[in-house]
Amino acid sequence: MPIDIVGVVSNHETFREIVEFNGYKFHHLPIQDNKQKQEEEFHNIAIQSGTQLIVLARYMQILSQDFVSKWSNNCINIHHSFLPSFKGAKPYHQAFERGVKIIGATAHFVNQNLDEGPIIEQDVEKVDHELSPSDLVTIGKDIEARVLYKAIKNFSQGRVFLNGKKTIVFKGDKIL
Repeated sequence: MPIDIVGVVSNHETFREIVEFNGYKFHHLPIQDNKQKQEEEFHNIAIQSGTQLIVLARYMQILSQDFVSKWSNNCINIHHSFLPSFKGAKPYHQAFERGVKIIGATAHFVNQNLDEGPIIEQDVEKVDHELSPSDLVTIGKDIEARVLYKAIKNFSQGRVFLNGKKTIVFKGDKIL
């Protein structure tokens, strides 16, 4: 992809070792008593490193309106469900409880409403009653990786345009 990763900001230390092993800067910003301060530090790191796009993957935090407005249309989230179904936490467990026949993932721009930003990319896989919630999570991780890759690639190539609450994504000569 035509991008340069300038670093990883995380609220936990889980992937520090692999991030640094691959030569990227790792910034640990735990969320304690002052979420506003943590977001200010996150914003400052992004500005100082020349960030043009923030990608949220497993961030699992609701961003403040102030942070979202600063990064409007330059912040993509990967959500582990086929939105608009199963917003918020544990969507694969929600899908299992409802007996869905497909699960999916959605990459979308972050906006003021939880998991409701303009959708950039989605994909699904068929599932059935024989699968457990952990099976759905495993299948979903592959879908999430594909969807996030496509969203970042199209964004970085200037192929994603906002059109009200929707996006237009150009791929080759087609509009999708």
